Amino acid sequence: MPLIEFTEAGLYCRAGGFYIDPWKPVDRAVITHAHSDHARYGSRWYLCHHLTLPLLRLRLGDIVAESIGWNEPLKIGDVTIRLHPAGHIIGSSQIRIEHKDEVWVFSGDYKTEDDGISGAFEPVKCHTFITESTFGLPLYRWQPQAALYQSIVDWTVATVADGLTPVITGYSLGKAQRILDCLSKTGLPVFVHGAIWNIQQALLSAGLPQPEVKRVQPDLPASTYKGAVIVAPPGADGSTWMRRFSPYRTANCSGWMQVRGNVRRRNADAGFALSDHADWQGLLSAVKATGAEQVYVTHGFQSAFSRYLTELGIAAAEVKTAYGTEEEEEAAATSEGDAA
Repeated sequence: MPLIEFTEAGLYCRAGGFYIDPWKPVDRAVITHAHSDHARYGSRWYLCHHLTLPLLRLRLGDIVAESIGWNEPLKIGDVTIRLHPAGHIIGSSQIRIEHKDEVWVFSGDYKTEDDGISGAFEPVKCHTFITESTFGLPLYRWQPQAALYQSIVDWTVATVADGLTPVITGYSLGKAQRILDCLSKTGLPVFVHGAIWNIQQALLSAGLPQPEVKRVQPDLPASTYKGAVIVAPPGADGSTWMRRFSPYRTANCSGWMQVRGNVRRRNADAGFALSDHADWQGLLSAVKATGAEQVYVTHGFQSAFSRYLTELGIAAAEVKTAYGTEEEEEAAATSEGDAA
């Protein structure tokens, strides 16, 4: 019997009696991070990292939940659990499970470049590694964050200089915090959509310093936003909510912007390939660093990535899960705050 079983409800550890990021309600759920495709409502008990807990409560409401720190051992049933930084978003963790000298690691979502916000990805030695593959094709290779941030700053400042309001879109949890960190270097006032405001308040309540922002309000005159920059979930683009900023330019921040033509298809004026997932090289380096004898590849380009690992001599298999894409997370993010 494998230490982790792939079931209709999610990844199940029979020896511990819990599921990891289940997509159906279960008795005990261990959660990697607070994105809606990995943290779903309905389970009786949740376990996550300390920094994920306030975000989990914001998104799921009044739940029974506990939290632990990174690399803090916790015995559940016959297994020992440890959480290790995944670098995906604030509080995101890999789940290390040890049982009778056998170690499995579920990565959740991750990125290998340290963004200065989410905790630096920590490779964890294991026998079996379960990895995502959201951007598991060779064409996805990210620019260093410093260079990408500078491009966003330059575009924002130029848009304001042209007398237009820059509107930058990225989902409210994870991407928005990086965008706001980047924009703090412009010195411009920043207004945010209600969904992003709610996340910022949860992080502030958890004691995490955040850049100063203001919430877009329905009773503010349009002149308020002149000379300022707006940050919103992508779902707000093209909505009546956007009209108050006219005339404006839009920029979308997403790993999918790496593909030529996606800027036009998303009706944006600019696109920046800012992703909270590992690129092709990041995925490869993460897998190799684990030293795993067996690799299971989940959501994304799992067929292509698992086949490539096999060609490298790493035993790899594709696994179907119910985890979503960046687009699905972005759609969910827009509904989290009101459209004020």
